[in-house]
Amino acid sequence: MSVDTLDLLARDSGLLWHPYASLDAGARYSVAAARGARITLEDGQGRSREVIDGMASWWSVVHGYGNRVLDAAAHAQIDKFSHVMFGGLTHEPAVELAERLVAMAPGNLQHVFLADSGSISVEVALKLALQYQDACGKPARQRFLALRGGYHGDTFAAMGICDPVDGMHAAFAPLSRQQVFLPRPPAAQRTASGDWVFGADELERWEAQARGIAAEHAGELAGIVCEPVLQGAGGMHIYPPRVLRVLREIADKHELLLIVDEIATGFGRTGKLFAVEWAQVDPDIMCVGKALTGGYLSLAAMMCTPKVAGVLGSGSGSSGSALLHGPTFMGNPLACAVACASLDLLTGPGDPRAASAQWHAQVARLERGLRAALEPARELAGVKDVRVLGGVGVIQLHEPVRVADVTRVAVENGAWVRPFRDLVYVMPPYVCTDDELRVLGSALTAAVGEVHGG
Repeated sequence: MSVDTLDLLARDSGLLWHPYASLDAGARYSVAAARGARITLEDGQGRSREVIDGMASWWSVVHGYGNRVLDAAAHAQIDKFSHVMFGGLTHEPAVELAERLVAMAPGNLQHVFLADSGSISVEVALKLALQYQDACGKPARQRFLALRGGYHGDTFAAMGICDPVDGMHAAFAPLSRQQVFLPRPPAAQRTASGDWVFGADELERWEAQARGIAAEHAGELAGIVCEPVLQGAGGMHIYPPRVLRVLREIADKHELLLIVDEIATGFGRTGKLFAVEWAQVDPDIMCVGKALTGGYLSLAAMMCTPKVAGVLGSGSGSSGSALLHGPTFMGNPLACAVACASLDLLTGPGDPRAASAQWHAQVARLERGLRAALEPARELAGVKDVRVLGGVGVIQLHEPVRVADVTRVAVENGAWVRPFRDLVYVMPPYVCTDDELRVLGSALTAAVGEVHGG
């Protein structure tokens, strides 16, 4: 097996690009199997290790690998048809999924656009906002108000609303439309007792700046875009729910659309079904993805209110009434069928927001387990902060993380992680057991201590 793995790793290097890596970077491990919250890694040197996937494959495999319910849903749909075009046609999985999303969503989000991926759902949301303003007789509103520290995807319009300086897309700034950015919101912590802790004076200063910047640019803005409460790839930054209420007030005052990017935070990850619910704020547009299919297939959705859809549908603007986007694999039946099964697993019977909902109990257990498991890391000299929100656990360092070394030691201690910036973090599958959470915590603590100083 080790010879085959070594050959596979060699064949990969120089052939395949990996995310945010050079062509010759290759991969350190190959995956031989995956089941539950665990993946089996082989390193080409005859070593095989079963490790806990602290990444849930970039936050998507919430129900674990090889889930029988999702497997059955995929098999059943394949036996019928795996794909059909969505132009002029429809099918039961797409309609059922849209109905389910509307029933779950916060506020009055009643209309659904099914997209290929999270980035594409953001692109569609931005297009919709521009067409909306045009249909309202305000074609000059061509820019967006976004937060520093935000990340919304790798496609061009999405890149434009990511952090323009500290984000991952600064090299492409000349090719993206220049948007308007608010300062990064002040940091917050949610304590084990459920309290939100943050600097009140700092938040007051941020609010004054936000209102001033918005007023200055209001006539050219179509909407406000944010990741609610948790900025993910921009630094696992948690901010006070009050920020969302301020953004809602700004949007209402200046007739902007509030667009929330719930791709990483949706479906329970932060402890609410959707993170915007921490502020009891209703968005005009919402994007979801990642956990939507339980990590089985790429699928996302953009949802909007009747106010938005109705104005666009009037056709009074120069762009007409059509929402100008249409992916080849839009509404893919296989992905939609698996997504419906995934929502079944998340909610269980009854109200998806009830304390008895499956996701609610799972994420509450993750939060308790991660708080206990990561607490020892707080004593390490190299650690700046430890924070937990729902099923997200973060160890922040005083220096940029040495990714290869931390990954190696974590694997040796039974965990797969993908650190970045100054962060060693986990967003594990919801099905992780208490023992698996303890292993994650001890592995991360060991890795940080060995590599960055105990």
